[in-house]
Amino acid sequence: MSSKKQYSVIDLFCGCGGFSLGFKQAGYDVKLGVDIWDDAIVTYGHNITNAKTINDDISTIDAKRIFNTIGKSNIDVIIGGPPCQGFSVSGKRMLDDPRNMLYKSYVRLVGEIKPKIFVMENVPGLVKLFDGKVKDNIISDFSALNYNVNYCILSAADYGVPQYRKRVFFVGLSKEIFGNTFFVFPTPTIGGKLITCKDAISDLDFISDNEYSKEKMEYKLEPSNDYQIKMRNNGNVLLNHSITKHTEKTKEIISMVPDGGNYKDLPRELQTTRKVHIAWTRMNSARPCFTIDTGHNHHFHYSANRVPTVRESARIQSFPDNFEFIGIKTSQLKQVGNAVPPILSEELAKKIEMTLRCNNV
Repeated sequence: MSSKKQYSVIDLFCGCGGFSLGFKQAGYDVKLGVDIWDDAIVTYGHNITNAKTINDDISTIDAKRIFNTIGKSNIDVIIGGPPCQGFSVSGKRMLDDPRNMLYKSYVRLVGEIKPKIFVMENVPGLVKLFDGKVKDNIISDFSALNYNVNYCILSAADYGVPQYRKRVFFVGLSKEIFGNTFFVFPTPTIGGKLITCKDAISDLDFISDNEYSKEKMEYKLEPSNDYQIKMRNNGNVLLNHSITKHTEKTKEIISMVPDGGNYKDLPRELQTTRKVHIAWTRMNSARPCFTIDTGHNHHFHYSANRVPTVRESARIQSFPDNFEFIGIKTSQLKQVGNAVPPILSEELAKKIEMTLRCNNV
């Protein structure tokens, strides 16, 4: 009896590896991660074992270099989230804008490598930008490469991630292989109750606001639900769970904000101490978290008077506890905040595998 085929994937703009990890967890052979950010590539290589890495500007990379790195092989899927900076209201295709070098490089590599399927991720606001022209340009650019392109805005909370994080995904199927078929996105996996902040991290609440903590330690509380058990992944060492030290004044202000509250709950004279509308925002323990940011220190733990640790943020992004982030803490938080949630990625990967197998690819 023949063994089940393992599909191959490469990740352009891979960051620390959230997108790749989801595909790896779904059983794919993750062959390569490409990113210009040194810290992210170090974290990627440390955790996405057996994958090669290229730490360079993607605009200088071609298919030949990729195949020289991973060996000549067929690539089934290309994934990645290129920034789309050169927005145009003129209706021109985005490939014509010189500011879109990174996006253009992604399109170029899809055209050179010709994967069976590609997945491109971006912020949801892109879909309506300039009356949908940007979205239309993206579909046009990939359609010109002979792909049937579909898109959908997915909320991570609907797929078992304890976070209200929305992202748009464009998925293209090769017309040569799939004919006129378009990708059908996965339906939500959470039937009713969403996973809350407290569901995600309450077993990590043993560190006080003032307690010195280490990058590696043992768990001190037992897991209390299936999500916590899943995140522990049968491990016994907790990584990246050191607190950020705040001034006494900052902790005093945070303490005035209730669970789920924000700057509007502060005395009027303190409401404008930070000039951004997201300032002094606490997680709501009874709901999924707001979108995890890249470490701007405006968002706080639902009960502790501090920002979340890297591990707490990683839990909310659905990274398992054995995924270790490398670099200084500010870099680690940025890596977490920029990532695609692995559980959401895994659900996409499963649906893509089903699409491939149903078409006998």
